[in-house]
Amino acid sequence: MLERYGFLGSLKLGISLIYTKLFFKQARLIRLPFDIRNKKFIGIGKKFTSGVGCRIEAYPENNEKVVFIGDNVQINDYVHISGMKGVKLGNNVLIASKVFISDLNHGNYSDEGLIDSPDTPPSERKLYAKPIIIEDNVWLGEFVSVLSGVTIGKGSIVGANSVVSKSLPPYVIAVGTPARVVKKYNFDTKKWDKV
Repeated sequence: MLERYGFLGSLKLGISLIYTKLFFKQARLIRLPFDIRNKKFIGIGKKFTSGVGCRIEAYPENNEKVVFIGDNVQINDYVHISGMKGVKLGNNVLIASKVFISDLNHGNYSDEGLIDSPDTPPSERKLYAKPIIIEDNVWLGEFVSVLSGVTIGKGSIVGANSVVSKSLPPYVIAVGTPARVVKKYNFDTKKWDKV
């Protein structure tokens, strides 16, 4: 470990490992600093791993768990996950660094319901939320943003710097802002076909 991380890095890793075993017994490793807000409303599965500077927060409306992280999930440095209605990460999800996943917004800007005025300060606007589901075996690249009301299908990949504002089907590769499908896995040929 010393050769790989050096003395200081090994010391930080050791402290993080002790923290993990004391406060998140089922997790593999939670690297510090780690910010978890309203822990009792967040479910974390077995073998969870986090990078440094991650923030996971829950703001439930009905005093129930709203953030669910499946088994064998790995999130890397500076990932921010926020849930109000429901954010669910399936099993074996891999999330690169600096990814933002939030099911809530300050205000409503859709065609549904009461629309918020730009004259109201953003911090005073009512919070609106729609659940997010990220299914098993999904990989999100660096700087991806996943917005409210989205489902990302099983086995899909979202390329770096993409903004997922609409649901994605299973077994696709999506890129861009907004994210659009560019490839789909073909189970017959065992290749990713261009769409």
